[in-house]
Amino acid sequence: MTTSGNHVKAVSVLRRVTNSTTRGSGSTNSSLQRRAFLGLAAGGAAAVALPGVANAAVNRAPAALLASAAGPTPADWTALGKDLAGTLVRPGESSYATAKLLFDPRFDGQHPAGIAYVANAHDVSTCLAFVRKFGVPFAARSGGHSYAGWSGTTGLIVDVSNLKTVGVSGTTAVVGAGTRLIDFYHGLAAKNRAVPGGSCPTVGIAGLTLGGGIGVTARAYGLTCDSLESLQIVTANGAVLTATADPKHYGDLFWACQGGGGGNFGVVTSFTFRTQPAPSVCLFSMSWPWSQAARVIAGWQSWAPYAPDQLWSNMHLAATPGGTTPFVSVGGTYLGSAAEAATLIDQLWAKVGARPPSWNLSNPQPFLNAMLVEAGCGSIGYTACHLPWYSTGGKLSRASEYAKSDFFTRPLSSAGISTLLAGVTALQRVKGAAGGVGGIAFDSLGGAVNRVAPGATAFVHRNALFGAQYTTGWNPGAGSTGVNNQHTWLRNFWSSMRPYASGQAYQNYIDPDLTNWAQAYYGGNLNKLSAIKKKYDPTDLFTFPQAIPLASTPKLPVTG
Repeated sequence: MTTSGNHVKAVSVLRRVTNSTTRGSGSTNSSLQRRAFLGLAAGGAAAVALPGVANAAVNRAPAALLASAAGPTPADWTALGKDLAGTLVRPGESSYATAKLLFDPRFDGQHPAGIAYVANAHDVSTCLAFVRKFGVPFAARSGGHSYAGWSGTTGLIVDVSNLKTVGVSGTTAVVGAGTRLIDFYHGLAAKNRAVPGGSCPTVGIAGLTLGGGIGVTARAYGLTCDSLESLQIVTANGAVLTATADPKHYGDLFWACQGGGGGNFGVVTSFTFRTQPAPSVCLFSMSWPWSQAARVIAGWQSWAPYAPDQLWSNMHLAATPGGTTPFVSVGGTYLGSAAEAATLIDQLWAKVGARPPSWNLSNPQPFLNAMLVEAGCGSIGYTACHLPWYSTGGKLSRASEYAKSDFFTRPLSSAGISTLLAGVTALQRVKGAAGGVGGIAFDSLGGAVNRVAPGATAFVHRNALFGAQYTTGWNPGAGSTGVNNQHTWLRNFWSSMRPYASGQAYQNYIDPDLTNWAQAYYGGNLNKLSAIKKKYDPTDLFTFPQAIPLASTPKLPVTG
């Protein structure tokens, strides 16, 4: 459906919460900072004829691209570049080595035939005409964070990262699909507005939104996709559509874009969001000795999903291959006063039965400052919170990681907690890769997320107490044997938790190993999504290994 800036990164960082009140020790809390949100990438090629949509108000691709041919010649690629208002990068050009990169170095071996940095929706239509004509595989890319590498391809990458404007007017914001999350927050903050989102600063807003968008203010404001009011999308036949919740304006397509995952229905070029007044945010973090981990888990799961909406919390358990004692930590945000947050935190400590020896609670601070801390950029600031080739002054680096996910709709039993602890400690016995680390990060849900009906949007996971992301990472270039050992550990860990999880999985943590993935991602919304896919992409132009399958039912009429 869109650009895939798919994200997922749960990396080890040191997070220092500043402006500590007198309730805390003021120490630094080392935590597995979950920054995850991704969208899926598109791929494949086929001829497209979409009755109804073809007659919509569209910007059409040059007619020279619409004739049939066996495959593109160098001259055809040159012609494509000339037809774009944006830039086409090809192998051999000086910028190619950087242009082809995804966020995860695991996929540096991909060598696309071209990367089109589109400047507008018409450029996207031109690119889709090219891939239809020549049968070229393609992928849509925003942030390029797909765990499976599906934001890349051997063919044409349609990159929307230059579509990165953030325009705020009143209570709405119009945002280019290539906008990075930290720039989204920055643009909103300039007008003292906010939209719920994640924590990874380099993820593209498209991947985050289209897969749902679980984030640090979700319990108060809902998912990112819940704030969506309209979007501009280029569909398989090159039509440029504006979709809204109104059934007369492609309401079914709009519904599908609220959690149906990227890469399924078209390439989104812009989003219009409903915004909130930017709140002041208290940040908290704490850690306990591993000997108390079982009590922390039991206390947290009976506290975080049921707290007032203003509170969001995560819990991390992590270890290192061959390492010593694992760690358990709890962090989160509160939209209100430090005194109110302290009262709620006291309730957690009472449930655990012990105060943490290390903890921090900040005074309320501006929303952008809080999001920089959540992104792991609290000490380096906004300018540095970018990849260096994306923005001058950027100091972030790419990371390698493998991940899986779960949703939990009931509390973990004592047996489940024991299994969880055993899974984390098992990593200590693994002969891992250089820089190896792994663990699990839980995000509290409930609140505004769960007050939306499962069928009201394509995001079906509306009954979970918390979600989980299992991750393992290593230094780029680490040896394959250690990496494979860490993969095996993670698969075994995830499998051991199957009896306690719901069987659902987060589509933004795309998992190429997952069996029955369509039901896990979309549940009871799958059939409707398949029908919408059949309607707007009847020949399956937007396809990849976990693309929503086409419905076998007749095509539905197109309105709008």
